[in-house]
Amino acid sequence: MRHPSPTHTDHKDTGMASIEPPFSWTLSRPLVSPAQRPDDRCFSVKDPTAVFYRGRWHLFCTIRSVKRTHQIEYLSFPDWESAGSAPRRILTVRDGYFCAPQVFYFRPHKKWYLIYQVGEPGRKLGLQPAFSTTDNIADPDSWSPAKLLFPQEDPAGVGGWIDFWVISDRRKAYLFFTSLDGRMWRMWTSLQEFPMGFRDCRLALQADIFEASHTYRLKGPERYLTVVEAQGAAGRRYYKAYTAGRLDGSWLPLADSEARPFAGASNVRPPDPPWADNISHGELLRSGFDETLIIDPARLRFLIQGVTDRQKTGKPYGEIPWRLGLLDPAQE
Repeated sequence: MRHPSPTHTDHKDTGMASIEPPFSWTLSRPLVSPAQRPDDRCFSVKDPTAVFYRGRWHLFCTIRSVKRTHQIEYLSFPDWESAGSAPRRILTVRDGYFCAPQVFYFRPHKKWYLIYQVGEPGRKLGLQPAFSTTDNIADPDSWSPAKLLFPQEDPAGVGGWIDFWVISDRRKAYLFFTSLDGRMWRMWTSLQEFPMGFRDCRLALQADIFEASHTYRLKGPERYLTVVEAQGAAGRRYYKAYTAGRLDGSWLPLADSEARPFAGASNVRPPDPPWADNISHGELLRSGFDETLIIDPARLRFLIQGVTDRQKTGKPYGEIPWRLGLLDPAQE
């Protein structure tokens, strides 16, 4: 198979990256809903990650269903309007629990990587980061079996973790995750050692945050954006945002309250009928598809999972009917 050509990642763009609050969004109709499988009823589709490659979107997401609670599903389509009718394929990288994917092309290896979390009941940390690779992102059966990033033992200094995310600069690959207690952490390894070699763990951010931290490089001079999910006073999900000049730098608040969020019920204009006032686990659509995860501040689009308070009231978390939709900047 011919390997992907370089994407917008040579960093020669001298335009200024500008991303400033307040943010305001318009929400699409639901674009992807749970698949109807008579042999295993699906409750939700969530945790999306997507890249655009060779004229098609390649979407990976978690599905929650009755028989197998956590699996990763793949869809491919030319445009978002046709996403809901795209064929669905469940990946076969592992039996049991695997979910919360991230996809990117790692140029040093000339391979696609899928980063995700798996259940490892025998480990002190029952969730573990794992990866699979392929030469052909369009073939869902081509992904390699799951391998753990930490195959032998849990890393020192980690008491809990969830929602693993990898991004690289010129020298290192960074692994970010949250610990469901207001803290986001980072680990790092050299590009030569990746996907192994993550050793040191350091606190990256401490704030009123929860899970699903996703970090991107902004197009232009070196600057990074982290968006991370938070819970409001009534348990409603929304997104905060922070910026930094380096992946190992300090994260400064950009939009960090429920009243003035990056994306939440207070700044999202819903369609009619409304279907989501909880804005949860999302992926900013990237300018390219490689490990540097570049986004263009002038062309922000945010693929989110959503649900209304009414729809989730009284349901166990695994049965909440999450669906996927797109946030676009609101036109004044």
